[in-house]
Amino acid sequence: MANELTIPLLPCPSIDEIASFYEMLGFEITYRQTRPNPHVAVRREDINLHFFGMDDYDPAQSYSTCLVIVADPGELFEAFAAGMRSVHGKLLVSGIPRMTRPRLRNDRYTGFTVVDPGGNWIRINKAAKEPEARTKLAKALEDAARQADARGDERQGLKILEGALKRATGDEPEFQAVREYRDELVERIKES
Repeated sequence: MANELTIPLLPCPSIDEIASFYEMLGFEITYRQTRPNPHVAVRREDINLHFFGMDDYDPAQSYSTCLVIVADPGELFEAFAAGMRSVHGKLLVSGIPRMTRPRLRNDRYTGFTVVDPGGNWIRINKAAKEPEARTKLAKALEDAARQADARGDERQGLKILEGALKRATGDEPEFQAVREYRDELVERIKES
């Protein structure tokens, strides 16, 4: 068969909170049901996500995730970030909900992650792999992004970046990006 469509159905404690969050990111509500089972569907262009409400659901314990493949994750990130800044006055980089900045990870994909109020990890990835890292700082940046952004282990990501900065000379092209990411991870750890 061809032209199948798969839409994830993800848990959340409140469909109202989820709906508001995704509206902030520019999604539209395409379906809402409160009884007998809470369910809300949201869509932004070809991205469709459905959520079901669960009593006593703890977003901090969520293992739910889905992958969204796009041509340009940077463009989608900027749109999401603008919505988040318009509501919160800043980009939420720690806690639940939060959003990471687009980065190249050591799996060779560039992308970012949205962790919604239900604790669901919506991973936005570029469709094509990037070329191999050419410097030690670039490799450290990818490894840190894999730990902090993809796995949620900010402390391990920070450890990787601080080790790389100790060995760096400061004239590498990635030096500033590593410092900025280190500062972001420090902020994320403080706020968690």
